[in-house]
Amino acid sequence: MRNDLAQQGFALFFLSLWVLFIEMGMAQNTTIPVNVGVVLDFDTSFGKMGLSCIPMALSDFYASHGNYKTRLVLKTRDSRRDVVGAAAAALDLIQNEEVQAIIGPGSSMQANFLIVLGQKAQVPIISFSASSPSLSSLRSQYFIRATLNDSAQVPAIIAIFQAFEWREAVLIYVDNEYGDGIIPYMTDALQGIDVRVTYRSVISPSATDDQIGEELYKLMTMQTRVFIVHMVTPLGSRFFTKADEIGMMEEGYVWILTDGLTDLLSTLDPLVIDSMQGVLGIKPHVPRTKELENFRVRWKRKFQQDHPKDETSELNIFGLWAYDAASALAMAVEKVGATNLSFQKTNISSNSTDLDTIGVSQIGPKLLQSLLSTKFKGLSGDFQIFDGQLHPTAFQIVNVIGKGERGIGFWTPKNGIIRRLKFTNANSNTYSTSKDNLGAIVWPGEPTYFPKGWVLPVNEKKLKIGVPVKDGFSEFVKVTWDPNTNATKVTGYCIDVFDAVMGSLPYAVPYEYIPFGTPDGKPAGNYNDLIYQVFLKKYDAVVGDTTIVANRSNYVDFTLPYTESGVSMIVPIKDNKSKSAWIFLKPLTWDLWVTSACFFVFIGFVIWVLEHRINEDFRGPPSHQVGTIFWFSFSTMVFAQKERIVSNLARFVMIIWFFVVLILTQSYTASLTSMLTVQQLQPTVTDIKELRAKDEYVGYQQGSFVLGFLKRMNFDESKFRIYNSPEELAELISKGSANGGIAAAFDEIPYMKLFIAQHCSKYTMVQPTYKFDGFGFAFPRGSPLVQDVSRAVLKVTEGDEMVKIEKEWFGKKTSCSDDNGSSLSSNNISLDSFWGLFLIAGATSSLALIIGIAMFLHKHRVVVMGEDSVSEKIKTLATRFDQKDLSSHTFRIPDQPYSGSTEPMAAVGASPSVINCLPRPSTLSNQTINEISLSGEQGTFSSEHGGGGSSTTPKYLMHDHPLSSLTGSRIDWFREKMATELSYFKILPM
Repeated sequence: MRNDLAQQGFALFFLSLWVLFIEMGMAQNTTIPVNVGVVLDFDTSFGKMGLSCIPMALSDFYASHGNYKTRLVLKTRDSRRDVVGAAAAALDLIQNEEVQAIIGPGSSMQANFLIVLGQKAQVPIISFSASSPSLSSLRSQYFIRATLNDSAQVPAIIAIFQAFEWREAVLIYVDNEYGDGIIPYMTDALQGIDVRVTYRSVISPSATDDQIGEELYKLMTMQTRVFIVHMVTPLGSRFFTKADEIGMMEEGYVWILTDGLTDLLSTLDPLVIDSMQGVLGIKPHVPRTKELENFRVRWKRKFQQDHPKDETSELNIFGLWAYDAASALAMAVEKVGATNLSFQKTNISSNSTDLDTIGVSQIGPKLLQSLLSTKFKGLSGDFQIFDGQLHPTAFQIVNVIGKGERGIGFWTPKNGIIRRLKFTNANSNTYSTSKDNLGAIVWPGEPTYFPKGWVLPVNEKKLKIGVPVKDGFSEFVKVTWDPNTNATKVTGYCIDVFDAVMGSLPYAVPYEYIPFGTPDGKPAGNYNDLIYQVFLKKYDAVVGDTTIVANRSNYVDFTLPYTESGVSMIVPIKDNKSKSAWIFLKPLTWDLWVTSACFFVFIGFVIWVLEHRINEDFRGPPSHQVGTIFWFSFSTMVFAQKERIVSNLARFVMIIWFFVVLILTQSYTASLTSMLTVQQLQPTVTDIKELRAKDEYVGYQQGSFVLGFLKRMNFDESKFRIYNSPEELAELISKGSANGGIAAAFDEIPYMKLFIAQHCSKYTMVQPTYKFDGFGFAFPRGSPLVQDVSRAVLKVTEGDEMVKIEKEWFGKKTSCSDDNGSSLSSNNISLDSFWGLFLIAGATSSLALIIGIAMFLHKHRVVVMGEDSVSEKIKTLATRFDQKDLSSHTFRIPDQPYSGSTEPMAAVGASPSVINCLPRPSTLSNQTINEISLSGEQGTFSSEHGGGGSSTTPKYLMHDHPLSSLTGSRIDWFREKMATELSYFKILPM
């Protein structure tokens, strides 16, 4: 009995322990549920994909993070494809379910109210598909876009335009929040690269096929052939089916899809894909990984199980963003924890609405910050929120070919268009928009070349080209009428250039010339009136001698100029051979004269400084030395200097200076010779100010813009005279201003050159040339022909054909050679031609001077480093500089080899102090001078001091004195030197 009780007791004890362990395990494994709302359209393929990806994301996440204490509990609501339905669903989730976050909605149109609701309740709204840029304008910090903003793809599309150099575009987009959001960004970006948006085609989401066709027929009549399509899948499918049906998927058309359609190409019907052959598309690039491929297989299996009656669908990037958004939310909730999941209710009155009863989430702000800081590598790539949305890393450019799409390249913000993504070149800063970086593209209609992006309007057969009607200067444009047939014939230099340019285009452009004149053959207006006809769309272009002027460019677009630019003045010329007695001064300008004189003096001074202590030619009284400086420097001009140069520094300076003097003198001689012998043809007027000051008459060509130019130059309008032809111009200018003619004429350079070619011995063009842009062809503003014609102008003007045209029209008009240009140019030589030489001479002489002074200061560094005052040092250095440098080789004894020492050697075996013991002239007294004399050939010294006038042997001739060794030629040299010194002493004042 006791044994049974004991066994029962032990069993009860172990059972109690087992229950305790179970309860402890259950308590340890308890998780905290966190309600999260999901608002999607349940009956759409897009909504079904999201509803399958989000649960799979949470299942995968918690399977790999089993230790997390929080668990997201999904509360799904159907938005029923309606804005009100989405708002009602979100309101219900916040009020009744108290969700801490909402994933959704599926479209940008449904997101507006949800974003405001989330801001009020402090509940994060996480959308993986609402991509409209306009949603950012709500400025709600609780709206998190787990997808790309539609504006992020705009730079990629712009790069494609730059690659193919298209200049016009038509925007086609759906008429709702999704379609309108990207248009401002796209328009601004296109205008930023000078691409004109010629038309915006807005199509309603509920438009019928007939309405779509009517809009497409309108687009077909336009000349633009590049279309950017931004719309949702159902409407896009019907749109391209209709475009293919009416023939807009043929050669010459360009279609570019935004990512809204490109991402869903795999979900489109095969018949729709057949109608989109050759279309280009942009979509975000998703790196291919093993995890992504594994998820695709699992998702497809699950989707087929959940929706067996639906057709097989393909997973796209929106499903991947839904997966990553759910994973990011789970991470953020775990980091925050579940300390307070309640909502703070507001005071409710009897008249309150449902919106007034919305509470405020207590963990909303923390959850928002946690979401913004969450970063991980998801199925779609790197997941990190910047400024409330994902940022792009790369876009893929695809081409619709066959049954699907084919990648032809990539675009990245850093590198632009590239063929393949090479992460090894991530540090490269080269941005490219070259079409060569793209793979082979199959365009609509499969042409062999890429489309130019525009065509001539189908409702016009030929371009109507307006040409001016004029009387004179027919070499440029000439219009003749056949009185029998009333037909017109247009010829001239400008006409031939335009024909050559249009013929060089890679495509045919039919056109016809229409004269801008009256029935009787007179001009119908001036050139401004003719240009304005293009603005009024009466002409498609203007060809002729039309100058590119700023005010005209406000109405038309000009091509690049095909002639020289500018307006110049033409005046008579006269022989101005000078008979002045001062003509010898004219070859050099005054600044060159002054500079040359200053350099002559400076070079003389430098040579004196370098030679004064070692060269007898640069010594003597101060006045003699100053004269030597001026004489030496100016004598180098004719290489007549007699002073010898002994120092290497001075020789180096003189080498450079001789070179400068040689060039200067030769140039002066040549210029003076030209002035005295060559006929000097000079203009009678050289400046506009002179014309205005003398109140002279001036002329201009009828109908020219030069009239406005003269008015801006403040000429008196009563002093204007008009000419129509070169003959009238010659007559006016030959009469002169005082005889009913003109003193000068103003016109464009092409006219002036033609006139001068016929009268080169009488008239000339005078500088300056006033800047204008020359002749150009005028087209309507925004015309795509401008770019192509401008390129063709460059091609023609740089080739041989332009030479042939100019020779044909202007080569025969020359009555004399154009050889007066040199005689009209100035013969004066200015400092600009010689400043380089003077710079070299100044630098070398200054360098030599600095080196010489430095060597002198180094040799007397004892004085420089002494303790005397600055003034005493300067006096001492000046005194020593004035003394001879007896250590120089120029003062050594003949036949005595130079030892290289800095001290002199008086004789072989003599002490260096022997010569130095002789006193300077300034230190010798008269008595001392009288005591020193030279004996005969024995080389002995005698003194007259002593008793009885007897001769005694001086100490210099003692046997043991160093001077006793001076014999032969050496004592002769010493005697000569002493005689020179004594002769100098005798002239000093006593």
